[in-house]
Amino acid sequence: MPLLATRQLTKRFGGLAAVNQVDLTVEPGAIVGLIGPNGAGKTTCFNLLSGFLRPTTGSITFDGEDITGWRPHRITARGLVRTFQHTTLFHDMTALENVLLGLHLSSRLGIGTVLLSRRVYPPDEVARAREVLELTGLGAHADQPARSLPHGHQRVLGIAMALAARPRLLLLDEPVTGMNLDESGRVMSLVKEIRDRGTTILLVEHNMKAVMGTCEHIVVLNFGQKLAEGTPAEVSTSRDVIQAYLGAGIAHA
Repeated sequence: MPLLATRQLTKRFGGLAAVNQVDLTVEPGAIVGLIGPNGAGKTTCFNLLSGFLRPTTGSITFDGEDITGWRPHRITARGLVRTFQHTTLFHDMTALENVLLGLHLSSRLGIGTVLLSRRVYPPDEVARAREVLELTGLGAHADQPARSLPHGHQRVLGIAMALAARPRLLLLDEPVTGMNLDESGRVMSLVKEIRDRGTTILLVEHNMKAVMGTCEHIVVLNFGQKLAEGTPAEVSTSRDVIQAYLGAGIAHA
């Protein structure tokens, strides 16, 4: 049984169908890429899956349960957690404090209430946060303010915050944006390790080399519709995909 499945998923804004009757399946233990040009509907799809938007029509099923229209905190508590294209960190707080807040992403109270409560975190939560920082390679930066971290580390800290919520399915929105070749390579290695530790991955990414070298299955969107899907080799040599928007160079990425 798929961990995640959408059926005829559609979101309209006025007369525009940003996502149009998309069927998407993510099997447990997979790393799936969702790709396409700007405006293809990728982020809208993520917003639908994570509860930040409600579908116009269609359904979303997670681990056999219909979660269509659920609010974000309820979806997160169920085990479907996302990152964002623009890193949402608390820049005046340390890396450790950011990850501690990530432990409460599923709280119905909201992150703002948790912040205002000025709570003292119990030792088991601190230990969990440090474990996540070590996994993501940020252990040595635990006590640094988030704003002082390099761009690549800030992106990874966003992933660490999501991991703190113990996701079963992690939605990564452009995890290597703005990174150089070495940085993106390290992050994609981390993505594989996260999967190997039991978390299924669905990611949106424009870096084709990263996608083709990491994802086992790829879904291509164009103008809100599913254009193609398959293995990296199948997608990269698809005439429809190449002619539509990726360009012949994808086959050599």
